Amino acid sequence: MTACGAARHQRADGAAVLSIGCDSGGTSRLRDLYQRAPCRMLFPDVEAGEPLQAVLLTTTGGLTGGDRTRVEFNVGANARATLTTQAAEKLYRALPGAPPVECAVSLTAAANSWCEWLAQETILFNGACLRRSFSADLEAGSRMLAVESIVFGRRAMGEDLRTGMLHDSWRIRCAGRLAWADTMRLEGDIAGLRRAPFGFGPAVACATMIYAAQDAGDLLEPVRALLGQTEESGVTLLDGLLIIRMLDSDAPRLRSRIVQVAGLIRHTAAGVARALPRVWHC
Repeated sequence: MTACGAARHQRADGAAVLSIGCDSGGTSRLRDLYQRAPCRMLFPDVEAGEPLQAVLLTTTGGLTGGDRTRVEFNVGANARATLTTQAAEKLYRALPGAPPVECAVSLTAAANSWCEWLAQETILFNGACLRRSFSADLEAGSRMLAVESIVFGRRAMGEDLRTGMLHDSWRIRCAGRLAWADTMRLEGDIAGLRRAPFGFGPAVACATMIYAAQDAGDLLEPVRALLGQTEESGVTLLDGLLIIRMLDSDAPRLRSRIVQVAGLIRHTAAGVARALPRVWHC
């Protein structure tokens, strides 16, 4: 209790640093790991031929105003690694006057590496406030597949994101040069902004997927063919970046489309299984 008798709420301040290297025999191995609650890393066994895999989880069971998480993912030269999340992350209503949840992910990939950031959905409850950032620094010859998605409330539970704040930013640098920057911000009457002509239409979920590599152009037409000609998706090739945007009026259907597209990319580009990590299918 504070001096005036008001309750002081406990806030989470989690962090994780994961570094993967490649030994002389060509095997990817853990080089460094730091973790501070509520961030934790698990290392499941994977099928033969799959990249080394780490699973990030937060032990709080969800995040709310004032909570922070910071994740660093470093993949060394010639290494292959996947970082995914254990389940969908839930963002609960923030108290009046509370700062937003801050979630930051930074990734570095050295020459000839393969790295994946495969985050499961972030579900925003009504009144949630989130400031999220993803940054990647990619050396020449590296390849990265990254995906993030947002669900505007759990419709099956009668929930909808009507008010709150979402600030979602991406920064990708290739060989030291800023190759792509993107920011989406929704604040206040989010339901009204989503219905606006420039908004989301009937969509209740959205996703961004990036494949960064010299062969990104080879996947442009296959991904377009998989998604089909709809107003709910778009695929763009920009200077070695394959940028995929998806909207959907059904969150589980969007998840299925993410699994299909990411599976196509990782199988075609890296020669691994189409199936995403097992935690995606639990």
